[in-house]
Amino acid sequence: MGAYTLDNEIFELKLDKYKPLREVVFESIRGAIISGILKPGERLMEVQLAEKLGVSRTPIREAIRKLELEGLVIMIPRKGAYVADLSIKDITDVLEVRSALESLAAGLAALRMTDEEIEELEMTAVQFNQAIEDNDFDKMVQKDIDFHDKIFKATRNEKLIQISNNLREQVQRFRIMYIEKANKSKKLAKDHYEIAEAISQRNIDKAEELAKKHIENAEYYLMNFYDNE
Repeated sequence: MGAYTLDNEIFELKLDKYKPLREVVFESIRGAIISGILKPGERLMEVQLAEKLGVSRTPIREAIRKLELEGLVIMIPRKGAYVADLSIKDITDVLEVRSALESLAAGLAALRMTDEEIEELEMTAVQFNQAIEDNDFDKMVQKDIDFHDKIFKATRNEKLIQISNNLREQVQRFRIMYIEKANKSKKLAKDHYEIAEAISQRNIDKAEELAKKHIENAEYYLMNFYDNE
């Protein structure tokens, strides 16, 4: 297992006997981009990555090509591969779509979620808040993912879930950034509690409104971050 250190952070090549090496390399580099270890605008050096991860250049090259197709990497002629930048337009475009999806999902969840699923959603909101108290950033991110995934699953709408999943990677890059900037604020945890409460009350309109506002709050933190860069 190799490790690649950037800005005192490490991403590891986690070997999996059930997956081809090229797939493991691809997932490792992609995960480093999404989590922000490999930062927007950073050059991806095949030789350096291969050396640090302890693999040949071939799976690195294949991973970079796949990441380019996903929009996470851009190729610049005569210069090489770079982690794709996140522009303000990228953020607003994605969050406009996500706002509509989250609002629709919350309304449908208020209509269709079982009592047991509501209890699980409320527990996830509590766990997210506890992660803030513990300053456990990784757990914050995971519990935020869990919270929203539970809402989409409860819609029972496979097409909606599929569309949300297709947007997942782009949303994840933004999620890491806004949670990092907003994790000292109780606002995100408060949003979760309020959305869960509206769903538990079967209040469709309020659930939709709160879910939409939640994404607007995320956009606020991201725009504030870019304004201060």
